[in-house]
Amino acid sequence: MGLRESKKQETRQLISDCATRLFIEQGFEQTTIAEIAAAARVAKKTVTNYFARKEDLALDRHEAFTEGLARTVAERGPGEEPLTALGRTFRAALLQHSPVVGFTGPAFARMVADSPTLTARLRELHDQREEALAAALAAAAPDHAPAIAPRAAAALIAAADRLLFRRIQELTLAGHTDDQIEATLLQETDHLRAMLGAALEAGPVTRL
Repeated sequence: MGLRESKKQETRQLISDCATRLFIEQGFEQTTIAEIAAAARVAKKTVTNYFARKEDLALDRHEAFTEGLARTVAERGPGEEPLTALGRTFRAALLQHSPVVGFTGPAFARMVADSPTLTARLRELHDQREEALAAALAAAAPDHAPAIAPRAAAALIAAADRLLFRRIQELTLAGHTDDQIEATLLQETDHLRAMLGAALEAGPVTRL
């Protein structure tokens, strides 16, 4: 990464950090772009140049989030089933307490829960995550697979994914530590994966 690109990344991160702090302190709807710009010591136009939507200032990992499931399917190992790859990747993210699967800390989780705008945006991102997964499964599906099969598999997998994300957020807001959440989710994920595997077993998309 060149010096110019590095500087741009630093500025973007500074703006995002200042915005998140203000959102947590004041609430998302109550915080203005002007306040964020002042806190980051940049112009309002600089903020909007880096973040087209106000919601993206808070949910600044949205690209990694929406592309995550699809990338796991596309980059899985030779002969590895998509469902196996997705389970492996989720478990790794769970052990890392990654924010992409819901580990955001209580203050951030409360900020999102209290904001109708952010809650709606998060639903949109989950929808985009499902659509990207469906496209990846369709690209990997055999020619004889029914056209609806990738979308059906993606809908089931995405539903489980949303449930786990919400579960982590719920436990966070209930005061559980990240380690406690990890221990709980390891057991619950195994149960959910068994249910999901049974629903998708021998399907033309998830078993290639």
